[in-house]
Amino acid sequence: MARRGLTAALLLAAGAALADPPPPAPGALRVAVFNTALSRDVAGALAHELRLGSRQIDAVAEIVQRVRPDIVLLLEIDRDDAGTALGLFVETLREGRRGAEGIDYPHSFAPPSNTGLLTGHDLDGDGEVRRPRDAQGFGLHEGHYAMALLSRFPIAGARTFQTLLWSQMPENLIPPGHYAPEAEAALRLSSKSHWDIGIAAPGGELRILASHPTPPVFDGPEDANGRRNADEIGFWTRYLSGEDWMTDDQGVRGGAATAPFALLGDLNADPADGDGRREAIAALLAHPRLTDPQPRSAGGAAAADPGHAGDPALDTAAFRKPPEGPGALRVDFVLPSAELEIAGSGVFWPAPGDRLRRLVGEGDRIASSDHRLVWVDVIAPRR
Repeated sequence: MARRGLTAALLLAAGAALADPPPPAPGALRVAVFNTALSRDVAGALAHELRLGSRQIDAVAEIVQRVRPDIVLLLEIDRDDAGTALGLFVETLREGRRGAEGIDYPHSFAPPSNTGLLTGHDLDGDGEVRRPRDAQGFGLHEGHYAMALLSRFPIAGARTFQTLLWSQMPENLIPPGHYAPEAEAALRLSSKSHWDIGIAAPGGELRILASHPTPPVFDGPEDANGRRNADEIGFWTRYLSGEDWMTDDQGVRGGAATAPFALLGDLNADPADGDGRREAIAALLAHPRLTDPQPRSAGGAAAADPGHAGDPALDTAAFRKPPEGPGALRVDFVLPSAELEIAGSGVFWPAPGDRLRRLVGEGDRIASSDHRLVWVDVIAPRR
């Protein structure tokens, strides 16, 4: 049997027996990222749907309840200034469903996002200034496709880089001549934001580095999105190396990333397949301050796409099959700092026939999200 087929068979056998992820080892923290697909085209629509309930919301909530992360970065969850939608989702998570016990997150972090925030300039050259393409980050309303962090433990301060300009990045990849000079001068690096958040965990502070770079597609030959995706990823490589050109929203200059930490995000880049400038994600994964636990799943192994170079068991998103889409890709990451011990990891992607397969769906019939929750259990060194 070919390596890919053997891997799939072994993981399918394991996945059939273990529907729920095992609990973390004693002393370990479970850290996760989940692109929830909880974004709606109209402002306020998500909060309205959360009040009424829906099958998709129930499936997303049950996945979180079954994995039970201590800290989880939620992506593509609409933000409103009052925090109504996020508060309602936290309430939803407290309510157990279909055998999954409710889970409480008393601490959250969800500052403004660049999505839907108009630049005041005609970025796409259509003669008008309007959403979504003339916003700092693609969005039909402010807070569209935003992100939020939920934690069982208190937030202990944060650095945010929402307003950092793309042009401030040395050797940036802004497409030459694509934007008018005044528009280029106003365009921010982050399509959502970049965060460095402190968590007061029982074993000591853990930093969470969070972002959601723009997809490297949906543009033209100038490759504006591909270039921005690479620089949004490259920000972290340079931040971890301690470069001093970046200034956060509080006016503090320089990269620091005090350890231990975990870097989380849907980075919209696969190191082996799909679109995008792979050198950016390759450089990040190779950074000496990081560990790549390579979380795996039986469902990913079973969804292998012919012609893909990467190990399908590592895939984290089930996009449409070629030629309509890129197929399954590894784009969601939990990357702990090198001094953290890895006690377990996984991707919530049940195999065909698994009793929890209903939470992800089959083929194009998506039950929760086209992304899968990725989790890693870490143990901090003794101090």
